[in-house]
Amino acid sequence: MNRPTSTRSRVPGFSQASSLFSLLLFLVFVLCALFTIMIGSRVYENIQQKNNDIFSQDTSVAYIKNKIRQGDRAGQISVREMEGQPVLCIADLSLSYGDVSYETYIYERDGWLTELFTSTDSGLTLADGIPVMECPGVEFEILTPEESRPDLRLLEIRMDGVQPARIRLMSAEEGGQA
Repeated sequence: MNRPTSTRSRVPGFSQASSLFSLLLFLVFVLCALFTIMIGSRVYENIQQKNNDIFSQDTSVAYIKNKIRQGDRAGQISVREMEGQPVLCIADLSLSYGDVSYETYIYERDGWLTELFTSTDSGLTLADGIPVMECPGVEFEILTPEESRPDLRLLEIRMDGVQPARIRLMSAEEGGQA
């Protein structure tokens, strides 16, 4: 009944090394999976942030375009410098009566696209406007690209990091009121 002790002593040592290797291999697999998930979540977060920025900018431009189309008559759309910043002014002649005229001001204040509807003699300032949506860095400018056609006017809307949007304003010949 003498059993060989040399084979018995080899098997447990081999089994421990095999178990340790398998455990290390599993640990490496888990770490790789965690790093992949962390990198994927950062990529998703960046994509989501860019989508939110694009949505905010596109919605802001669409809002401004809609306001302009509602009040676009010849001479009713202008850009003024008020309190040191460019302000889009839309005169509302349909509501005006006698000496009282109404205007809508659209501008950027504290990182928000802001609107103020008021009579011209109300005494309200840009601080009294209502924030519409978050949208930093909005500027307006009216361009006349062709000197031979002074009735052709474009409103250019510039936002931080976005290609400027241009809207063609109506002239008296197109049905706008002079």
